[in-house]
Amino acid sequence: MLNENNRNMNIQYATLSKTGKRSNNEDAFNVIQSDDNSRWLGIICDGLGGHAFGEVASETVIKAFTDYWMENDKEKDTEDKVNNACLFAYNELNKCADSLKHAEMGTTMVMASIEGNIVTVAHIGDSRCYILRKDGGLLYQTEDHVNQFWGWETLSRCLFSYNASNHVPDMVQLHLEAGDRILLCSDGLYKSIYPYILQERMMDNKSPEDILDTFNFLCEKNGDDNYTAILAYIE
Repeated sequence: MLNENNRNMNIQYATLSKTGKRSNNEDAFNVIQSDDNSRWLGIICDGLGGHAFGEVASETVIKAFTDYWMENDKEKDTEDKVNNACLFAYNELNKCADSLKHAEMGTTMVMASIEGNIVTVAHIGDSRCYILRKDGGLLYQTEDHVNQFWGWETLSRCLFSYNASNHVPDMVQLHLEAGDRILLCSDGLYKSIYPYILQERMMDNKSPEDILDTFNFLCEKNGDDNYTAILAYIE
């Protein structure tokens, strides 16, 4: 675990979630920020298309994860805390699946939790986190859990009902600096924007709301999926 200093980061953020060209939005998100600005959590889930109740799966995992996080808000951010939150969310997903006649349903998950000057990032699936540093470019990007088959992508890991082997996320902790920017997003967003454009627009001298307006325009023009984003500035 990284050493945390006593300096709280001022965090400014904006959110975006749209149905796009799909019939319903299977993405879900939440942001929690403490009153004293010492703690911040952003999380996005993208329910699996092609399976039943994608929107139910994403909402269930979002609620369960954030409930666990808030109930354990005095506990420092560690790998055990992240894993326990994911296990709690997985168990709640199974309970929900039980109530829906043992439905097979699943979701991706990506989260970033800021505690002092340390960010903890965890993900399962292909929703992403990007962290960019002012004048330093890309500091960190999550690695998608996908397999390629004849040009098709399939998830190699996700939170899926009755599949206990896939609920453990990849996790990393990094020191933050003033000027850093964090983007959490579902695949519907980053697949609609060229990578270099996404990163350049992330660092524009604009408010997070204005940058997400640009992303919204590009997704409406180029995308065919739901898209969700949380953009946070570290000040």
